[in-house]
Formats: sequence, structure tokens, C-alpha cells
Amino acid sequence: MAYNAALNTVYNYYLTTYAPKGTSQYDTHKKSELRNIYNSIVKLNKESPLYLMDTSRETREFAVGLKENARLLRNTIASLGGLDEDEMFNKKAAYSSNEDLVSASFIGETPDDGSIPSFNIEVTALASNQVNLGAFLPSDEKITLSPDAYSFDITINDLSYEFQYNIHEGETNRDLQERLSRLITNADIGVTADILEDEKGNSSLRLTSASSGLKDHKDYIFHVTDDKTSKKSGTVDYLGLAFMSRMPSNAEFILNGEPRSASSNHFTIDKKFELTLNRISQTEGESAEIGLKTDLDSLTENIGNLVNGYNSFIKAASEYLDLHPKSRKLLNEMTNMSRLYQPSLEQLGFEFKTDGQLSLNDSHFKQSVLNDEGHQQISSIRDFTNSVLRKTNQISLNPMEYVDKTIVAYKNPGHNFVAPYVTSNYSGMLFNSYC
Repeated sequence: MAYNAALNTVYNYYLTTYAPKGTSQYDTHKKSELRNIYNSIVKLNKESPLYLMDTSRETREFAVGLKENARLLRNTIASLGGLDEDEMFNKKAAYSSNEDLVSASFIGETPDDGSIPSFNIEVTALASNQVNLGAFLPSDEKITLSPDAYSFDITINDLSYEFQYNIHEGETNRDLQERLSRLITNADIGVTADILEDEKGNSSLRLTSASSGLKDHKDYIFHVTDDKTSKKSGTVDYLGLAFMSRMPSNAEFILNGEPRSASSNHFTIDKKFELTLNRISQTEGESAEIGLKTDLDSLTENIGNLVNGYNSFIKAASEYLDLHPKSRKLLNEMTNMSRLYQPSLEQLGFEFKTDGQLSLNDSHFKQSVLNDEGHQQISSIRDFTNSVLRKTNQISLNPMEYVDKTIVAYKNPGHNFVAPYVTSNYSGMLFNSYC
């Protein structure tokens, strides 16, 4: 258990430092899916030769980034309706008549009769986060606090976090502010810190909450104090960290004539629509109508999202070309795979660029789909997407395929046995380096 917890910490460190962040509902798996992944790993290790791997820092970053970019592309495909061919690209898309005011996406299930009513929303106030603005102190002047070990507490979501630090002889106000800014931000507790400057050479430490709105009848999100801290107090008063320059507030809006509120500018309505409030209505009665797009518009948006996800993956892989020449192998595989479908995809409005990326002419695509021939050609997009999906699964299973390595020995054909070698190198090199 301790080993698994440590390995989780290692992977999360590399994931948040070198790879795209964020997870989604598509990162959950059934037992049968996990069993298939396990069987695939067993088969891969059984047939794998013995390698000597390059375990440099750059290689570790490359392997993690490659695996995570493949995961993001797979999740993009899954978000378009599902991974089954019958469901692929069937996801409905939402529209907003006023994107500048409110943007929307559809996250629910469409009833068999397709009846999901539209609604109107008017924005009267945006949700805001809490800001504590410290005192402006002369940046280059020495700290008047005596050298010692200090600490203070930040309480957020009913949890208190203590920050301990030392003040040394000769340090300036700016030195202390920069140190605390890094300390608070890197702690990742839901509060970030930065430094503001004025035209007189003074600087202030500003604390900002990641969340917004008011919850549990409280008028604050976080609280800073050193009244009962374990080390010497005095920093909070000296830097003015307890001063709340902006109180948090809820979003206020009118939904179909009914006043509503939310603690964030990003929320869901009836578990069907995901809304983002972008600004306040400039005039009384200015609103946005939210509803579902037509099937053709939804399909066009889904294909556009597929193209964007594919291009993001190709672009990310291209960034490693200088340091990892074997990433060229991956790009060639992706290009050759897409070229198999080029004739039929070009008839639907796709354009193949020299750098391996794709583009889509929306009007051409819609016109092609409206034709009888277009309905038959749409299957080529599903075939192409299934090929991309298989490739992302292969990359996620074994990103070490694209890492520089030297073959030491081949296994005896027909007499080999399962040895957790190839995929263990992926996790093992991270763990060993972390220790």
C-alpha cells in the first residue's frame, strides 16, 4: 500500500509538472476494460526483447507527456458521443444566441423524442473570488521583524494550513514577499499569491482564492491569521495579509423570469446544460437563448472538435522532434494512417496539411452530408476515428515504444514467459528518479 501511494505521488508530480492537467468522466473504466488492459500488458511484456533505456530527465518528460496527450485525444473522441461506432458523433451540441453573455454546452442525454426545451437567461451579477491585498511596503528596505522562525495559518474549506519560514538578517520586504508567494502558490490549497508594485517602488503580497461565491452562510472563502500558530507571529500584521480587499460573491441571473444564483460562473442546469457566464447584461432584458442545435450543426461541431483534438496531439508530438528523434516515427505513423482515408475525407471538406494536421471546411462538409452520397461517406470519418482511437490506446499502453533504447537480447521464440519489463520501465524510471 505504501509503495502504491508513493508511486501515485510520483506520477501525479510528473503529470502536473510536464503533462496536460485535468481528468474527466472518460477516465473511469469498467472492470472488463481494466482486465483487457492487464491482458494486453501481459502479452506485450511476454513478447518484448530486453532493452537498455535512456532514463534522462528529458526522456521521462517525453514519456509522460506522450501518454497523457494520447489520453486527451482518446477522451476527446469519447466526448463526441461515445467510443462505440453506433454512438460516435451522436452527441448533441448546445447553442447560445449570445455567446458574449453566456456560453453553453450540452452534457445530458437526449430523450427518444428529442424534446429538450430551450430557455432564456439574463445575467445580473457575476460570481467573484476573494482577494486579500497586503500593505504596500518599500521593496528594497530591510524587514523590521527580528530574525527568527515565523508561521501563519490559512483556513479554507474548514481546513487550516500552517506555513512556516525563517526571516534572516538583512532580508528586504520584497525578499519575504517573493518567498511567501512561492510558498503559498506551490502548496496548491486553493489560494494563489502574487506581488503587486506601485509607481513609488513599493510592493504588496496579494492572495486570491481559486474558487468564488459564498457557501455555508460564510462571508469569506479563506482566512489568514497567526494568533494561534506554532512559530513566532507578526507576519500577518506586518504584511497586512488579513485585509480583504474584495469579498467573494455569488452569480445572480434570471432563468425564464425566475431569479437564481450560483456560487460560480460555471454551473449546470437540470444536469443537461453546462453554462458559463461571461459578463453582465448591459441593458435590462438583454438575455441569451440556450437550446440544442440541429442534428447537422451538432455533427459539424463534433467533427470540428475531433479535428482540433487530432491537431493538438500532432502539435504536441512535433514539439519533441529536436530532443527525441523517434517521435518522428509516431508522426509518420499518424500521417500514413490518415492518408489511407484522404480521398474520401477530402470529398467531405477535409484538408491535409504538410505538417500532418487537418482542417475542415464547415460549409463544404454540411453540403456533402446533405447529399445522399455524403451519408455514405460519413462512415469513412468513423473508420478514420476508430484508427486514431486504436493508435491512442497503443501509445497509452506503451509510450516507451517511442523512446530511444538499445536492444540487448531477444527472447527465445516459443519458450518465453511473462516478464514485467517494458511497461515497468515506464513507471520504474519515474520512481527511481524521484527517490
